[in-house]
Amino acid sequence: MTSTADRPRAGACRLVINAAASPGAPWTAAQDAILSNAAFARAAATIRSWPGYAETPLRHLPALARTLGVGAVAYKDEGGRFGLGSFKALGGAYAVYRLLETAKAEGRSPADVTVTCATDGNHGRSVAWGAAMFGCRCVIFIHATVSEGRRRAIEAYGAEVRRTPGNYDDSVRIAGETAAGEGWNVVSDTSYPGYMDVPKDVMQGYELMAAEAFQQLRERPTHVFLQTGVGGMAAAVAAQAKRRWRDGRPRIVLADPARAACWAESFAAGGPVAIDGDLDTIMAGLACGEVSLLAWEILQDHGDAAVVVEDAAAAEMMRRLARPEGADPPIVAGESATAGLAALADAMIDPSARAALGLGPESRVLVFGTEGDTDPDLYREIVGEDAASVRARGAS
Repeated sequence: MTSTADRPRAGACRLVINAAASPGAPWTAAQDAILSNAAFARAAATIRSWPGYAETPLRHLPALARTLGVGAVAYKDEGGRFGLGSFKALGGAYAVYRLLETAKAEGRSPADVTVTCATDGNHGRSVAWGAAMFGCRCVIFIHATVSEGRRRAIEAYGAEVRRTPGNYDDSVRIAGETAAGEGWNVVSDTSYPGYMDVPKDVMQGYELMAAEAFQQLRERPTHVFLQTGVGGMAAAVAAQAKRRWRDGRPRIVLADPARAACWAESFAAGGPVAIDGDLDTIMAGLACGEVSLLAWEILQDHGDAAVVVEDAAAAEMMRRLARPEGADPPIVAGESATAGLAALADAMIDPSARAALGLGPESRVLVFGTEGDTDPDLYREIVGEDAASVRARGAS
């Protein structure tokens, strides 16, 4: 279909088909070395043992499904995960746990370990929470446009937070350079040459969210729409789907912010492409210009397409979820939580995109609401009311 470099006609969905992917593509040994059933079982058992673990709800949205023109929409609501407000509680904290297991085997105590990462907000909060839970020091790097609200949320777990110039990818490099000089351990949710092991643990934690959702569904979904940053979450969900359903897996559609559409451009190019610039989008958790190489290894075969989503579409879906149609439940969804739904809505109003993705009245679509109001001030500004009032309507 179209590359994001093109200027599509007014109202057209900006869709890129990944010609290399197909449901029949095998699950390779290289992919199993990244995410496997055995590693998932270990991660799931560990995370389920933590205080406060509970499955997050799967919310069914029949009125929205009718409006969009599909048979069903199921929304996995991660806003309550461990009290941190996002699915990332599963990944960063688990990777910290695994690092400290290794340190213990080497005769070091948690007090001897410092963990660090760059973050747009939610991943850093998870790493800081894990460090506080397991007793090690934590230093988090945030880039220029990360909000003060997200900074304070990370500091609440006892982490030192350092702001850096530039965008997210710049902060990743600064965190890595600082860690190398100080002897710290980087706990990143992205992978790059020479740094592959820890991101596997992060992604393995994310798989628990997918496994919960698949078990909660009454029927196998036909489509899964997944927002992308570096792609770790999307790859984890796709991996769980492929290993569970094999050639019967659902279609996997990625949702890229328009100002950080590295997955759409990479699918168009047939290989990883970096996006330059400030990556300034309200979808802060997705503001990444470079794909994770581990995620690419999986999604090059099992990510079927990418839709480019404008900020306005994500914001409008936040408002639609807060004030839903019919008997659908009100949902508090943060800026990065609605990209998948916004991509679905864009595809359904474009006949060519709808046909290319095989969407229609029989489609059963699963989306992941990856965060709640992780920036309460921005949520109130976009939705026009605070999260408490939205939740109160749902409780009444």
